Amino acid sequence: MKRLKVQAILMTALFLLILMAETVQAARVKDLVNIRGVRNNQLIGFGLVIGLAGTGDSAVNVFFSIQTVVNMLKAMGITVPAGQVNQLQFKNVATVMVTADLPPFARQGDRMDVLVSSVGDAKSLQGGTLLMTPLKGADGQTYVVSQGPLSIGGFSVQGQNRGVQKNHLQVGRISNGGLIEKEIYSSFNKKNKIELSMKATDFTTAARVAKEINRSMKDDLAAAIDGRTVRIRVPKFYKNNATGFVTKIEGLQVDPDTAARVIIDERTGTIVMGENVMISTVAVAHGGLFVQIKEEPIAVQPNPLAEGETAVLARTRIAVEEGQDRLLVVPKGIGIGDVVNALNSIGVTPRDLISILQAIKASGALHAELEIM
Repeated sequence: MKRLKVQAILMTALFLLILMAETVQAARVKDLVNIRGVRNNQLIGFGLVIGLAGTGDSAVNVFFSIQTVVNMLKAMGITVPAGQVNQLQFKNVATVMVTADLPPFARQGDRMDVLVSSVGDAKSLQGGTLLMTPLKGADGQTYVVSQGPLSIGGFSVQGQNRGVQKNHLQVGRISNGGLIEKEIYSSFNKKNKIELSMKATDFTTAARVAKEINRSMKDDLAAAIDGRTVRIRVPKFYKNNATGFVTKIEGLQVDPDTAARVIIDERTGTIVMGENVMISTVAVAHGGLFVQIKEEPIAVQPNPLAEGETAVLARTRIAVEEGQDRLLVVPKGIGIGDVVNALNSIGVTPRDLISILQAIKASGALHAELEIM
């Protein structure tokens, strides 16, 4: 009885491990796709930051800073004489560009973060306050108005000979500094069809997403149009409730398919290879040629009581050493783990592996896309 109980426990544990392995490989539909038409909208605006401690734009190099201040004062009913415009100096003012992303389904009165970046030659935006700045979309209409004190997450302290600076001082953020004034109309709930856009183009993954949706809803609702698009018909049960239908399908688990790809970053020597990378039978010879050059200058002095000056003569020592060559035959059809173990067995470093992979790809034995960053 005890033996049967132990066997039952072991079988249960094995089943759970297999189930966990399959679950780890799967991904949610919401992590694989974007819903077409549901996206952010980029906004931009031009404004002024005031209250700086002498670190603003200089009137000599940034002439439009003075013009912006004059125009703002004029709009507030204050007229600056034309002859005195060129004499104005505002070291506590900086011209900035304000950017933000308007989220989908945002409502009037909601608040959002905005990013403020210096346009002129201001040294720092620390301690500044952004004046009311309208943010416009690509259609030229104003959707958000931003204003408030900046947070740059750093500081700068200067002395006569040296100073200390932390983080970048010409860019700041205003938390909840943007007030949404205009909504983007959306009738999402009334949609009869929904299109899912795959984040990565893949016909197999798109077909699996459509198949899983049909299986879960027990109806032929979804179809893969191409490797990027899955078109879904909203069932009658979810009429005027497309949001509820999307919530239903977002949590479905799909095993995504990935292309065989090898990513190489030559600057850092980093190599990343996917699990589907395969290799044909190939022989790899790996050897090292080490050349060491040392400069050892020597001083030559004249004999005692003799005329002449001390001279420095160059002396170069060159040592050449050739490492031990090794020939390795990599069999056909092995996976990425076997490739790495085989190459490590002959002492291949990441730098050497880059050259070897490029050579194997050139020979046609590497069945994967080789991408060099």
